[in-house]
Amino acid sequence: MAKIDKTQYTKEQYKILKAAAKAEKAAKVNIVESISIQQHLKSKIPISFVLGNGTSRADISPTELQQLGKVYGCNALYRSFTPDYLIAVDTKMIIEINKSGYQQNNQVWTNPNKIYANMQGFNFFQPSKGWSSGPTALWLASQHGYDTIYILGFDYVGTNGGKTFNNVFADTENYKSSKDTATYYGNWLRQTKSVIQAHGKIKYVRVIAPDNFVPDELNKIANLKHITVDMFKKMHSLP
Repeated sequence: MAKIDKTQYTKEQYKILKAAAKAEKAAKVNIVESISIQQHLKSKIPISFVLGNGTSRADISPTELQQLGKVYGCNALYRSFTPDYLIAVDTKMIIEINKSGYQQNNQVWTNPNKIYANMQGFNFFQPSKGWSSGPTALWLASQHGYDTIYILGFDYVGTNGGKTFNNVFADTENYKSSKDTATYYGNWLRQTKSVIQAHGKIKYVRVIAPDNFVPDELNKIANLKHITVDMFKKMHSLP
């Protein structure tokens, strides 16, 4: 609307025209803001974070990650943080989670099992994946159509030169001691590789400590790369 010449109108007419001009301007602003939001949503690359419980992720705050994208976590992560999706396939962990009642208000996914078939609030994979929690969480995230999935805490080898149990929840209920022998990682690696290769359009980024292990099998996958924890923090402006 062109600028109004108030000398050409009565006081009442001018007030009506002024109000109309103001409404028109507000409408234009709303349209521009709406377009801007839509453009932002279209340009925003959807990302997610899949958290294993290897010690390499210990200095990364899951809360900070949740400001950037969806978080998929495993097992005892629920004790200190509420991911968007919690995946647990170990029977002892499901029993622990059920006692806490966590699944009544949050998404928990697991495999069907007659031991807890009557427990309420859980989501069951159909059919059962039969995999470990970490690769299963990675598979679930991959089903949700993200452009990029960051993989954290998938360390594979043990601590102390690969000898001892590697887990941020070591020495707690339902976990082995930090002094126990490292868990064999062959199945985890095979399952992880299977997920990544089956989703060739997704970009996967595994975040590792500077001295962390990179299996040869993962080096051969085109849609997977590895970056250090420091690189990851700088990339996402994390403390």
